[in-house]
Amino acid sequence: QVQLVESGGGLVQAGGSLRLSCAASGFTFSTFTMAWFRQAPGKEREFVSVISWNGGRTYYADSVRGRFTISRDNAKNSVYLQMNSLKPEDTAVYYCAADETGRIQFGVRFYDYWGQGTQVTVSS
Repeated sequence: QVQLVESGGGLVQAGGSLRLSCAASGFTFSTFTMAWFRQAPGKEREFVSVISWNGGRTYYADSVRGRFTISRDNAKNSVYLQMNSLKPEDTAVYYCAADETGRIQFGVRFYDYWGQGTQVTVSS
């Protein structure tokens, strides 16, 4: 069955870095658009970044552009999120998501599969 398993979250001081990973299985990873979303306590889940099926196109939320980098390795069925210059407002549960249409999508409702999330906490 389809599985998305995130890892790499943790507690970091402001200004620090983390690298999130998402390991995918149970579907043809190389044809899917992959994205990262996050959800802070009491807030709606929000778009962070998306990458096209071949890695040729990437997009970022304004709040993370220039600090976060999304990448993928289709040979390893994995997508990554390198997060630098972290801020306390980046604190959230981060989710990996997959969209089978292969289109670039920014809304939660377009994604077919989701991971369980990994907690990122940035202390000030």
